[in-house]
Amino acid sequence: MGVLRFSFPSRSGAGSALESLPECLPEFLQFCQAFCFGHAAPPADAESTLADSVSSELISAESSKSPFLKPRHATLIRVKDSQQHLIDEGIALVFPAPHSFTGEHVLEFQGHGGSGVLQAVLGRALEVARELDIPLRHAQAGEFTQRAFLNGKLDLAQAEAVADLIDASSASAVKAAAASLSGVFSERVTRLADQITHLRLLLEATLDFPEEEIDFLEKADAKGQLKSILDTFSLLLQAAQEGVKFRDGLQVVLVGQPNVGKSSLLNALAGEDIAIVTPVAGTTRDRIKQDLNIRGIPMVLVDTAGLRQTQDEVEQIGIERTQKSILEADLVIHLIDSSQPPCPVDDGIRKSMPNGLPILTVFNKADLVSEFSETSNAVLSLDAHVSVSAKTGLGLEKLKDEILRLAHITHTPDHGFMARQRHVDALKRCGQHLDMASEYAQQDDRILDLFAEELRLAHDSLGEITGRMLPDDLLGLIFSRFCIGK
Repeated sequence: MGVLRFSFPSRSGAGSALESLPECLPEFLQFCQAFCFGHAAPPADAESTLADSVSSELISAESSKSPFLKPRHATLIRVKDSQQHLIDEGIALVFPAPHSFTGEHVLEFQGHGGSGVLQAVLGRALEVARELDIPLRHAQAGEFTQRAFLNGKLDLAQAEAVADLIDASSASAVKAAAASLSGVFSERVTRLADQITHLRLLLEATLDFPEEEIDFLEKADAKGQLKSILDTFSLLLQAAQEGVKFRDGLQVVLVGQPNVGKSSLLNALAGEDIAIVTPVAGTTRDRIKQDLNIRGIPMVLVDTAGLRQTQDEVEQIGIERTQKSILEADLVIHLIDSSQPPCPVDDGIRKSMPNGLPILTVFNKADLVSEFSETSNAVLSLDAHVSVSAKTGLGLEKLKDEILRLAHITHTPDHGFMARQRHVDALKRCGQHLDMASEYAQQDDRILDLFAEELRLAHDSLGEITGRMLPDDLLGLIFSRFCIGK
């Protein structure tokens, strides 16, 4: 199998790609010669040179009567149309299988940007393939990465990290995605799977030889091994949940009474005037969303209409949207005006929040009150709180720290890996089976078969992360979300 990839630094991104599917190496070499040099006959020794290129000395282009691409060497070529008019000038590289991204023979062309140039080069490639009766077609979304996965060059978690790396919007996100691509996440999954496998082997041996009457649970220290597995699992689940937040970010909603400074706080955290700020209560009547990056964590901060009783129809719609945003939030920041006396309305707002939703109480306008005011003393009774001044910037860094703490983020993307919700769901299923196995471990040897079955199911759940146990239809869905050319 052979692959032809095109790379264009165009304004629209990575350009496009085609994929060559000849059944044998000679056809692949024939296409390379025709596309790159205008003739279809490669040098007589080209095939053996390509096949043996990993371990043998490569033949230089000068040693052959006709030019030929040296494996893994950049060659300047001119792509011409059938009338020998120049289309583009660029770099061609050939990567012999299995030492390529896909594990197949790959021809890559790097040309100039621009959609017109791109389409002309792609058209010429298709024309050459038709002349040689070689199948060539546009690659499907994610097909190059899918082939790399199917050929064992990447596991599924690494393959997904390719798309995450492309979509990364900050330097920290790039590092987290690169960590997953390099196998950091997969290695931790594999270590946990190996621990489970070791315990399964001991269980299976006991089930196969019951006449030995081995007191398995005691002599094999099954409980001790299972505790170690559960400890490893707990750390991995926490890291993966953080990894999802590195990728998907957090949705943080600002709520509170009108005119407590929600829009001012949004502007202060964003570093620019996003929302209109006036002394008039009820200025914000609709949701305002702003993308932020706090300590490397992507975040959507939502400024909402102030919560109060009102007859204004437009403001009522805004309050309804506020309540909808709260249901979608990962964290709610309840803003209170610290320059005003405590108000029962704020207690009502806090009690109206959904159960289990983290709430951070923020006392704004700290520049207007003394350090030992009544409001400041009331703060001490709340578990999660911080005093800030959106006007002066006082307390904003502490506010950022509290947001990450309540979101259970203990690492920055620089020291973690990127994960997806699919991975966390698979880990949670694994954890459910490990919990069942733990229950069986507390009983006697007569239910070792149930103990072993739960371990098998836990192991299979981990296989869904790396792709070992994933259905083909789900694989297709995952890769279909990649961009063309990857």
